Amino acid sequence: MSGRTARERLAHAAFQLFDERGYEGTTVDEIAERAGVGRTTFFRHYRTKEDVIFPDHERLLDRIAGRLATSRTDTALTAVSEAVRLVLLHYVDEGEVARRRYRLTSSVPALRDREIASVARYQRLFKEFLARWTGDAPGAALRAELMAACLVSAHNHVLRRWLRGEAADPMAEVDTALREVLGLFSGQAGEGETHVVAFTSRHPLDHLLPALRRLATTGPPPGHRTQKEEDQA
Repeated sequence: MSGRTARERLAHAAFQLFDERGYEGTTVDEIAERAGVGRTTFFRHYRTKEDVIFPDHERLLDRIAGRLATSRTDTALTAVSEAVRLVLLHYVDEGEVARRRYRLTSSVPALRDREIASVARYQRLFKEFLARWTGDAPGAALRAELMAACLVSAHNHVLRRWLRGEAADPMAEVDTALREVLGLFSGQAGEGETHVVAFTSRHPLDHLLPALRRLATTGPPPGHRTQKEEDQA
């Protein structure tokens, strides 16, 4: 374990012992002893045995918040996408440590509960950012809540695939997943927004405009037939 920091030696020792003795069967003193440090050194780096397992969420959340804070209204969705990628990249950079954590959290209920609580913090951060971006228009709060949940779900889907060894290129997969999510929320015209439609017709524009205005506001009338249907009649 030469060349590693005390924090890294403690994490490495902890995972070794968890594999050998199980999470519940391992004590802080045993972790410190295996790492070649004292009990005081352990608590200088970690508050509890659980903290050894999880990434430094506080620091990661600060990075995410910092990235979101640099965005403008017209770059908000880009900032959100990059923030999600930062989280995934952190796990990918951990490599085998992330996979060992995944195995532990999948088998120890207390650890799984803590992981769920951590995920909720990221979702809340995204929701608060998106709520500021969407403003106070009707339905904006719900839209921000839904977008945040979808972003986190997309990230977690790709992360779990990578952790199980099913994703050879997780960063490419998360980009695809994010496009799917943003596609769900784009192109939905609300009040005051305009749809532009391109078409050809034999009729003069002045003749078409009143009908187009009625169609945009109320939709087609009952029994209405399209131009193609008219031509085939």
